Amino acid sequence: MGAAGRILGIRGDLHARVGSAMDGRRGTEKKLLKRREAWLVVLGVVLHAVYMLSIFDIYFKTPIVHGMDPVVPRFPAPAKRLVLLVADGLRADKFFEPDLEGNFRAPFLRSIIKGQGRWGVSHARPPTESRPGHVSIIAGFYEDPSAVTKGWKANPVEFDSVFNRSRHTFAFGSPDIVPIFCRALNHSTWNSYPHEYEDFATDASFLDEWSFDQFQSLMNMSSSDDNLRELLQKDNLVIFLHLLGCDSNGHAHRPFSSIYLNNVKVVDRIARRVYDLVEGFFKDNRTAYIFTADHGMSDKGSHGDGHPTNTDTPLVAWGAGVKHPKPIISSDHLDHGLRFIDEHSHDMPTPPEWGLSTIERVDVNQADIAALMSTLLGLPCPMNSVGNLPLGYVNLDKAEEVEAVLANAKQILSQFLRKSYVKQSNSLLFRPFKPLVHHTSILEQIEEQIHVKDYEAALRLSERLRSLALEGLHYFQTYDWLMLMTVITLGYVGWMVYIILHVLQSYTSLPGAIFIKEQAVHLGSSTGKMPFLGVLVMGIFSIALFIEQSPPLYHAYFAMTVFLWTQILGEHQFIKALLRYISRKKFNFILKLLAIIAVSVVLLELLVNSYTERKLYTWCFLIVGIAASLYLFYLIPWESGIPFFVWLACWLLSVFTLMPAEIPDNNQLVIASGVMIMLIGAAARWLNKSAEGNKYWSSICSCNMNKLNIPFLFLVQVLLVGLSSAMVWLSTSHRMQKQELHPIHQFLNWCTAGFSMILPLFSENDVLPRLTSVFLGFAPSFLLLSIGYEAVFYGALGLVLMAWILFENTLLYVNKMGKSSVADNSAKKHTILENDDRYLELSDARIPLIFLVLFNVAFFGTGNFASIASFEISSVYRFITIFSPFLMTALLIFKLFIPFMLVICTFSAVAKLIQLPRSGCYFLVILFSDVMAIHFFFLVKNKGSWMEIGNSISHFGIVSAQVVFVLLLFALTDIYTKDIQVRSNRSSARKLV
Repeated sequence: MGAAGRILGIRGDLHARVGSAMDGRRGTEKKLLKRREAWLVVLGVVLHAVYMLSIFDIYFKTPIVHGMDPVVPRFPAPAKRLVLLVADGLRADKFFEPDLEGNFRAPFLRSIIKGQGRWGVSHARPPTESRPGHVSIIAGFYEDPSAVTKGWKANPVEFDSVFNRSRHTFAFGSPDIVPIFCRALNHSTWNSYPHEYEDFATDASFLDEWSFDQFQSLMNMSSSDDNLRELLQKDNLVIFLHLLGCDSNGHAHRPFSSIYLNNVKVVDRIARRVYDLVEGFFKDNRTAYIFTADHGMSDKGSHGDGHPTNTDTPLVAWGAGVKHPKPIISSDHLDHGLRFIDEHSHDMPTPPEWGLSTIERVDVNQADIAALMSTLLGLPCPMNSVGNLPLGYVNLDKAEEVEAVLANAKQILSQFLRKSYVKQSNSLLFRPFKPLVHHTSILEQIEEQIHVKDYEAALRLSERLRSLALEGLHYFQTYDWLMLMTVITLGYVGWMVYIILHVLQSYTSLPGAIFIKEQAVHLGSSTGKMPFLGVLVMGIFSIALFIEQSPPLYHAYFAMTVFLWTQILGEHQFIKALLRYISRKKFNFILKLLAIIAVSVVLLELLVNSYTERKLYTWCFLIVGIAASLYLFYLIPWESGIPFFVWLACWLLSVFTLMPAEIPDNNQLVIASGVMIMLIGAAARWLNKSAEGNKYWSSICSCNMNKLNIPFLFLVQVLLVGLSSAMVWLSTSHRMQKQELHPIHQFLNWCTAGFSMILPLFSENDVLPRLTSVFLGFAPSFLLLSIGYEAVFYGALGLVLMAWILFENTLLYVNKMGKSSVADNSAKKHTILENDDRYLELSDARIPLIFLVLFNVAFFGTGNFASIASFEISSVYRFITIFSPFLMTALLIFKLFIPFMLVICTFSAVAKLIQLPRSGCYFLVILFSDVMAIHFFFLVKNKGSWMEIGNSISHFGIVSAQVVFVLLLFALTDIYTKDIQVRSNRSSARKLV
């Protein structure tokens, strides 16, 4: 017995040592895996950030180029001074059409159109925001989208403008616009009102009156200021009044409101008073007047995209150097073949209700206005202007028209020649723009035609030269297109291959199986030749890029692509062994693998198309509701109620993508949604209490039923949801009476939203109670930020997420019942013991795919959030009404993120329920997202409608950013989900003990 005991003791000690060694090895492997994944996440964030910027190098490089000389016109200036009036946010139709009583809202400017000036529609280019619009009007070029990321308050780059070319500029208006052009301009006199004046809860027309009062004070001051009076009598002066009232009132009250429409009348009165003041002061008939708008306003009070309500703005010009009205016999607007910036040829007749069908209408691109103002003042066009001088406005003889167009063409040609010179001096293999290789001969022909006074031929040649110069500018804007597209595509493919290899090596049983079959060395090790080869290739590319003086980001594009493929080639042993392993598998496995890939690709393509067609989600959830419920009905009895619940939840959510993206105001619906949310929470609480003994629910409900006797936390959360519903009614009704947001209401709204988000941290850590608490915790914030049916969407999304949990829980239960003890023992061998997670299998691909579908539904369930105009600014009015762009943007983004947080919390709960490694699933989510990203990368457009171009940029940016904000939301939601426990997991843990 003593010997036997010593033998057993030796064996026990041996087992203990082996177990300890294996535990140490597992711990080391875990640390290495965490370190590798941290490095991989950092690489992914950097890679996606850099590759997302690549579209600006490929499609939207800054059009600004320096080093040209101004082209001085060779004709006398038609006007001595110019007055520019910009009514911010004024729609063309609201300006030209009559009111309900048949009276026109702008009687003075209509009299100008009919008696002494010219009119038309100015076509703006998205993004239809105030800064890009004013840059187009005053500087004559369309600011590249990357300028938005560099700041709106100051110029991201230096550019020329009509103000720069003037002798002196007087400007009054918004603090967001006037300083952009005048702060660094020495020869300017300007002033702007404080930001606090921009209060959306008031009638903002007083801002327009403020601008006029400032100008009137300036003119009055000249009677006692000799220097000012002398300055005002000089030539080449510009007077700029920025009128913000229509924009602020459109945001706050919509463009159909009486406040907005009355503001149109205010603007017209200011135009008349400015005209009377200027003409009475100078009395020389040498003043030109331009009235226009930077952008329009959508029906829901927003702007930014390429909808005609945002891009079509009025243009009225009169005074010195401007043609008088020209009557036309036909009521149709003459189409001269001009392609406008939104790529349509305006051949639509003037709406009869405008009452202007008998007066010739001359439409322009917004950047053409800068060329028009320069011509009227006899100034050189701004250096980077790409506008075409609209001859329909200027009153010049034939010789002067040719000189004006020729000066316009030479200015654009000088930009082309500068870009051509810069590119040629830095390129190893230069490819010139062939149509303008002999541009000097074209200029000589024009001069010859002018000399012989064949002005028609000279005008045609000048317009042709201008068109070729614009084409040449576009050519050099996209000169590096093919090279960069190839490098970025290879980089994305390399990243996806590398992610697949990481998941296969770290989260599947394949490495072990391959080791057994191959009996090879460690397959993850890379040979020493690969890093050396990568450094050599990158060195060659870097030398070539350095010689061509390429931007630093070009080096980053090549470096990342070369690095990724070097890492992949370093895994060639594992890849070869993997291919041999797959080739030895049975046909059923190959068929299953191909089927999963095909389904994944089809689903991802559906998601790609859903960015332009939201109704696809309706069909998706209608079909999934039927298919999932029938499958569950096949697996479990219908008495459980789960199949019916899944069908009902999916069909309810399918309704929302049929609704309009422009959410109409409906406070009663928001309040009713609060009641709906409380009922859903109560139903979840009841199910949690009655789940004991229900084999299909028990694993996600509380095991300690004593906690349910005092649901104090639940009652507090329900009370907060009810309070937020009441505050929706109180805050909105108070503000609608044209009063400011009540400080008490504002304080209660902020406190309710903030306090409610903390409470879920104190809820029970079982799946259903914790998720119910999270659902109720974010509900007050979402309700207070809602204006219509999106509040109902919150409840419907919560039901679908619950349906997902029940579906996965049912599959788990059925699989457990069908497994033999041998299968159970085999499964235990393939678990990662630290977190009690199992290895990934082919069928687990459904989890990240379902997550992506629900994640994207959160984007498009209540609107097209890929469009700037979909962010409804009135959503924040229960928290703030004083204009504060950063705080308002933060609140809008937070509202957008709330449904995402629900989806990710549910995803984490599902992963714990079925024992999936969440990190492995995260990398699969990123992999599937990048399949979409590379598709959107090829869908980015630089031709056609600018509305399509803007949306294509948004789509690519949203999908590319998912690697960042999905990771961010994982980290945020981990606060709520890290301690979630599943009853089955706890039970198994106790059995093992």
